[in-house]
Amino acid sequence: MTFATPNRASTWRASAAALAAIATLSGCATNNPRDPLEPFNRTMFKVNDTIDQVALKPAATAYKKVLPSFVQTGVNNFFGNLSDVWTGANNLMQGKGEQGMSDWTRVALNSTFGIGGLFDIASEAGLKKHNEDFGQTLGYWGVPSGPYLMLPLLGPSTVRDTGGLPVDMAANGWSYVDPSSTRNIGTAIRVIDVRANLLDASNLMEEAALDRYEFIRDGYLQRRQSQVFDGESSRKALKEANEGPADARSIRAAYADDAPATDAAPAAPTAPAPTPAAPAVSSETPSK
Repeated sequence: MTFATPNRASTWRASAAALAAIATLSGCATNNPRDPLEPFNRTMFKVNDTIDQVALKPAATAYKKVLPSFVQTGVNNFFGNLSDVWTGANNLMQGKGEQGMSDWTRVALNSTFGIGGLFDIASEAGLKKHNEDFGQTLGYWGVPSGPYLMLPLLGPSTVRDTGGLPVDMAANGWSYVDPSSTRNIGTAIRVIDVRANLLDASNLMEEAALDRYEFIRDGYLQRRQSQVFDGESSRKALKEANEGPADARSIRAAYADDAPATDAAPAAPTAPAPTPAAPAVSSETPSK
């Protein structure tokens, strides 16, 4: 297995064309500030759902039933080890040096003692696994998420995260594998493995959700906000996010406003109130 350079020009052209199509479709707007492209998104959701029901879900169901669990775990660990390289880079770009170095230590341990990443030795050693991408890095530094967007085949996203996709694709180590047949087979296995891990959740959602589109959209936006801010948000920030596209700077400011002050000087102790004097008792005998 060797590595080759993918055609980056075509990747960037495809991304630019997708963003141009988004701008063109912005005329089909709704009153939902988080989802102004809802008519387009719902149409794309139906297309993706049809592909999932016809191809992906049956393949994932067979994958989960036929392959032994240890093989599925090995596949998941292998691709997870590759993703840790880019996760570490994004943590470093976000100024989270300790987490970034931990991610790269995970790669070193799992690639050697874990036999190419098939075994997750690092987690057993206490090194927590993180998940970061370039969209999260952009959000961390204040780039607003922009409207919700349902991408063909790729699923839920936002305009900001879509803009970060070309960087994520270029940083994906598997995209450099050669020959292309090996790369394509591995990519297909990875997609099916991810879908197999979501089977139970998707079955539950299909039974419970009245409007699956809204359920997926709202769940994705909340989860994405939590990922960008590492779960750090206040009631005020959540209220602002629900009223419009989440902006990293405004949400952090809201969190700072609600946080308790820690540098303020301690208040001076209050003197206790004086105890009222007891009524005097006269020693004279009352006159008759």
